[in-house]
Amino acid sequence: MTLQNISVTVLAKNSEKHIKNVLDALSPFGEVLLYDTGSTDKTLDIAKAFPNVRIVQAPFIGFGATHNAASSTAKNDWILSIDSDEIVSPGFPKGIAALNLDPQSVYSFPRHNYFNGKFIRWCGWYPDRQIRLYNKSKTKFSDAQVHEAIISDKMQHVALKEAIIHYSYESIADFLSKMQSYSTLFANQYQGKRKSSLTRALGHGFFAFFKSYFIKLGVLSGYEGFVISAYNGHTAYYKYLKLYEANCKDCTSAKMRR
Repeated sequence: MTLQNISVTVLAKNSEKHIKNVLDALSPFGEVLLYDTGSTDKTLDIAKAFPNVRIVQAPFIGFGATHNAASSTAKNDWILSIDSDEIVSPGFPKGIAALNLDPQSVYSFPRHNYFNGKFIRWCGWYPDRQIRLYNKSKTKFSDAQVHEAIISDKMQHVALKEAIIHYSYESIADFLSKMQSYSTLFANQYQGKRKSSLTRALGHGFFAFFKSYFIKLGVLSGYEGFVISAYNGHTAYYKYLKLYEANCKDCTSAKMRR
């Protein structure tokens, strides 16, 4: 498969910290579609320097729907979805070019997640295999506002070895920002469709921390393992607390009910 027949889609918003390295690593691909949802930093200026990058500016409409909107504007049917904080490994393009791609298959890659300069192998962050290469004439992303995924039912799954390097969280502020965003999107997605309460929120939060720190061995990762596990617990708690609030928004008063 020639890399000219694959379009790479990159969703971006205020991604100046990593976008140059992201796009550098994608330079062998014929088309990189940067789908920007409102950057106010230098993201667009940096992207304009790359001859294979085409910029589309549009509103964010939820992760799944925005991914599908991006792929719909790509010129090729084969789509490689890369986030604006993910850098493909040096051998990645060569490995893709050597494939004989099957439209009835989806292709996954191991993702190596970093926090505080460390490769995190615990907390459920490794292995973190992600389906990212697919033919848009055969499948697409789910419409989920958050925790979206490429629909792979009834398709062959091909696991590849080339890694994606992920720099999702650079600071505690990043954790707090994403917790706010993801919990709000979760509440919007499930409002009126899933029950919640203070007790459920507490239960989900406690279990998420326990699972990450003890079952997924975050305890072996020191400071980073505790921070990630605490983040997982807090995010789960606020997801369900916001859902409870959303479900009760038409109440005359939001009473804490068990």
